[in-house]
Amino acid sequence: MIRYALACEHDHAFEGWFGSSADYDDQAGRGLLECPVCGSKAVRKQIMAPAVTGTKARRGGDVDMAAPQRQVMMEAMGRLRRHVEDNFDDVGDAFASEARAIHEGRSEDRGIYGEASPAEVRDLLADGIGVAPMPPAPPKKTEVN
Repeated sequence: MIRYALACEHDHAFEGWFGSSADYDDQAGRGLLECPVCGSKAVRKQIMAPAVTGTKARRGGDVDMAAPQRQVMMEAMGRLRRHVEDNFDDVGDAFASEARAIHEGRSEDRGIYGEASPAEVRDLLADGIGVAPMPPAPPKKTEVN
């Protein structure tokens, strides 16, 4: 597996894992890569420092902070998702039209969530209607190695 630091045309940074550099090239060539923040398909690789593992033992009991920080972030994102699902109205694929109706005062002012295409999200943002991506659902235990 190979990990690439990626960014979209709007400089949203994210990472992608690929079986090989050829897999990245193939997916990029077929337009399958998409920014998880804005949905842009204009994705490029960023410069990355190589991951090099040293052979010397760590001095002073240094601890890799990446794993604990990652766990805290994943738990926070899970709590945020549960809060939205428990307290907001799921409007499904009518999200863009319902968000616009709320913004224009044609529908009750309330929290909603649902699905929208990247083009719908861009249109909402261009019209000053604030939207944000919802954290992804955690993987099902049956889908994890």
